[in-house]
Amino acid sequence: MTNSKSAAKRVRVAERRRIRNRVYRSASRTLVRKAEEAIAAAEQEAANGAVLKAQAMLDRAASKGIIHPNNAARRKSRLMAKYNKMAAAS
Repeated sequence: MTNSKSAAKRVRVAERRRIRNRVYRSASRTLVRKAEEAIAAAEQEAANGAVLKAQAMLDRAASKGIIHPNNAARRKSRLMAKYNKMAAAS
C-alpha cells in the first residue's frame, strides 16, 4: 500500500507504461527469433527481410526508451554477425 496520493499515481502510471512497453519488447524478441530461424535455415531472401524488420523494431524500441540504445545495438550487431556468416557460407 502506498503512503501518499502521488506514490499511488506513480504506481498507476508505471503499470500503464509497463503494459504499453510490453508490446514493443515482445515484438522485438519475436522478430529477432524469426530472423535467427531464417538464418539457421539458410534462406537468404527470408533472412534478409527478417533481419531488416528485426533491426527496425529494435531501433523503434530504443528510440522510445523501452530498451537501452546499447542493448539494441548489441542485439543488432549479433544478428548481423550471424546473417553475414550465413551469407558467406552460401
